[in-house]
Amino acid sequence: MLVLLPPSETKAAGGDGAPLELAGMSHPELNETRRELVDALSTLAGDVPRSLEVLGISERQVDEVERNAALWSSPTAPALERYTGVLYDALDIGSLEPAQRKQADERLAVASALFGLVRGTDSIPAYRLSGGGSLPGLGTLRSVWRPALEPVLAATDDLVVDLRSGAYAALAKVSGAVEVRVLSEDASGKRKVVSHHNKSHKGRLARALACAAEEPRSVEDVLDVASEAGLRVEREADRKLCVVVTA
Repeated sequence: MLVLLPPSETKAAGGDGAPLELAGMSHPELNETRRELVDALSTLAGDVPRSLEVLGISERQVDEVERNAALWSSPTAPALERYTGVLYDALDIGSLEPAQRKQADERLAVASALFGLVRGTDSIPAYRLSGGGSLPGLGTLRSVWRPALEPVLAATDDLVVDLRSGAYAALAKVSGAVEVRVLSEDASGKRKVVSHHNKSHKGRLARALACAAEEPRSVEDVLDVASEAGLRVEREADRKLCVVVTA
């Protein structure tokens, strides 16, 4: 099973790993594109005003530009420890037992605007780049990643559970993936799509799938694991699930 997670805008600082070495990352067929993007982003960081404009951030976030300037030299950390925020708080990777952590590293992958796809053990630096953005001279990240990333994802024989947000799902389509959305239900039974807080519920589902003793291999297995974890998950279509939460 492969569970695709969205990244987070926020990243943990620091790390105790050696500087970025693409040759040591999973999916080496993505390295040419990764190198092109890392070079472009770190070069862009030399022009702070332009970087702020391209990244869509304010002068108060200039430290994000400084991070990008040091992509090739700053310390790294495992990807599942680098990303932070609501989803990753719910995933709570640091609390897993060693056997569970091994499963998480094998089953979870993060969709990344900079690296395309990173596994739990891939060591990466802190950076700032959003999936819906673009880089000077390269165009939109969607146009950069689709030709490189879609064949990689299409080659997997595993069940794919897609928890990515829209901007990152647009970087590469995954035919046959199990798509998951989160809906809130009020006392009258009316439902609506959950926006920000959907991340917490997706994090809980990702944790349950990572920790399951038997690797889920079908949609029915995903439903069973979710139910055992106390999540209310319903099947909307053959490959579409929804997590239902009380408003």
